[in-house]
Amino acid sequence: MEFTPTQIRDVVVIDPVVYEDERGFLMETWRASRFEEAGIDARFVQDVHSRSAKGTIRGLHYQIRQAQGKLIRVLRGEAFDVAVDIRKSSPTFGQWVGETLSEGNRRLIWVPPGFAHGFVVLSEFADIEYRLTDYHAPEHARSIRWDDPDIAIEWPVAAGRTPLLSDADNEGVPFRDAEVYA
Repeated sequence: MEFTPTQIRDVVVIDPVVYEDERGFLMETWRASRFEEAGIDARFVQDVHSRSAKGTIRGLHYQIRQAQGKLIRVLRGEAFDVAVDIRKSSPTFGQWVGETLSEGNRRLIWVPPGFAHGFVVLSEFADIEYRLTDYHAPEHARSIRWDDPDIAIEWPVAAGRTPLLSDADNEGVPFRDAEVYA
């Protein structure tokens, strides 16, 4: 596995070694020792699988308590995945990074606790798997507006196309009003 820090060093892109032949492929997506060697000490407790249609934006989600680290990959399709640093004490507070994940590039991204996370589906649909370091806790769930002007994410959404949003995502709070980490 190759671990590449993004512009926000704590968010890491992981390129697995893929063994492929006429039968298909095999790749390792998690090995504690390799992640520890790369400086990622994660204990996963929950896996989640979502399917979303083209143009769906999910996010920007986080839990203010029971903060979750997320190891994310696209099983089918393609999505643009985003992490926003919401750690007030961080030199990259309020900054975002984005990475295209797809079944073709087989990349994973590590989003540590302290970040809001979201994605937009670029293909007709996408199956996305999250491996989480803490359990989903609806009472601690928060959402920042996907189109917040202070964060200014450059979402690859077709001009004039309104993204598909859940009611909760449509009611996300502006970044300046969001609860953040110390």
